[in-house]
Amino acid sequence: MQRQTTIAKNKDIKRTWYLVDAKDQPLGRLASEIAILIMGKNKAIYTPNTDCGDYVVVINAKHVALSGNKIHNKKYYNVSGFAGGLRTRTAGEMLERYPEEMMTRAVWGMIPKGPLGRQMIKKLFVFPEEKHDKEAQKPVKYEVKYGGKK
Repeated sequence: MQRQTTIAKNKDIKRTWYLVDAKDQPLGRLASEIAILIMGKNKAIYTPNTDCGDYVVVINAKHVALSGNKIHNKKYYNVSGFAGGLRTRTAGEMLERYPEEMMTRAVWGMIPKGPLGRQMIKKLFVFPEEKHDKEAQKPVKYEVKYGGKK
């Protein structure tokens, strides 16, 4: 008897809204868990070529933890395409001014690139503080499994 592989279809996928508190959580470990939720790898119905993931709302992105001396040594680069158009910012600057972008970049590095990845990253909503505008979706609090202070 042959077994049939189940292929997820868009009509079969049930999407949940998760609320993740980033306070005192290591950035990389938190980003990898969020990426798993966004891709849907935590579900039995996971299919690599389909967006099976859930929505994730991240709060307290400004209070995420960085280990070691990363706050001073880690650099983020942007290039405008013009001569001399390289902009360099440290992780400390990013955390202070652009915590949403820092978290989004960390998660984006862990999901597939291309049209499917761009569709998946749209399910990530990052807020620097406790306050967010997604209460209407009734997000379920997600307990982070790895790292961080309890």
